[in-house]
Amino acid sequence: MMHLAELNVARPSVPLDDPRIADFVNNLDRINAIAERSPGFVWRLKDESGNSTAVTLTEDPDLIVNLSVWESAGDLEHFVWNTLHKQVYRRKAEWFDVLQKPHFVMWPVEVGHRPSVAEAEARLEHLAAHGSTDFAFGWDHLPNIRQWMTMRCA
Repeated sequence: MMHLAELNVARPSVPLDDPRIADFVNNLDRINAIAERSPGFVWRLKDESGNSTAVTLTEDPDLIVNLSVWESAGDLEHFVWNTLHKQVYRRKAEWFDVLQKPHFVMWPVEVGHRPSVAEAEARLEHLAAHGSTDFAFGWDHLPNIRQWMTMRCA
């Protein structure tokens, strides 16, 4: 049996202590708590603050990181599109720059494995270089997962 890891990165358009991004920052704990209570949630990367906004990628230190593990793609899909997370996601253009390369990647992991940031970054780079493969993929690689299409998630 395998689980599913996911990495989502974003570049805030202003520093995280700027009032213009306060609605995002002020909802982090709430969204993370919903994730942790969601069916199929396994693990998420946390820093001292309880979220992962201080964690950076080596490629771009301005990107913030969300890294988690789920029992299945269906469980992750449910959290992303059927909880309060969806409302926050819809406002991403208010808070984050548009990235010119992939910002989201998924990949299978052994049960019990907790991916490192370096591993996740390598998967994202692989997706950018090769497109969706079994090694690193987006929602488009999962034939039974389709909510992303109607929600305009790329």
